[in-house]
Amino acid sequence: MRVIRASEQSFVAAAHEDPRNPGVLKRVLAKRDELLDGRVQMVNWARLPARSSFRAHYHEDMEEIFVVLNGPVEMVVDDTKCALLPGDAIVIAPREVHTMTNNGDADVDYVVIGIAGGLNGKTVVV
Repeated sequence: MRVIRASEQSFVAAAHEDPRNPGVLKRVLAKRDELLDGRVQMVNWARLPARSSFRAHYHEDMEEIFVVLNGPVEMVVDDTKCALLPGDAIVIAPREVHTMTNNGDADVDYVVIGIAGGLNGKTVVV
């Protein structure tokens, strides 16, 4: 697992912009050499209802990148707890057992991107 804290990442000019007067800024969450070689399996906008969690599971060959849009949430990855705030991201490696919990009173939205290495991202619930 790798956590990317929004508070620790600066916005920089996008590569196609004039760095002295950019029209758009970006916050780099992960670079190509930091991610699994494979193909994008899915890009989902997801919602975790208040006071709920999703079942612990892993993916045989899929890496997942979660970006929290509002929050907070708690992720548990292979028995390691990690609190995530809006704008934070986390990269979950293949076979890392993970779950997300929303202990708050409001729904939490997040974006999740899956990159599969060849077995189509098969999910195993534990």
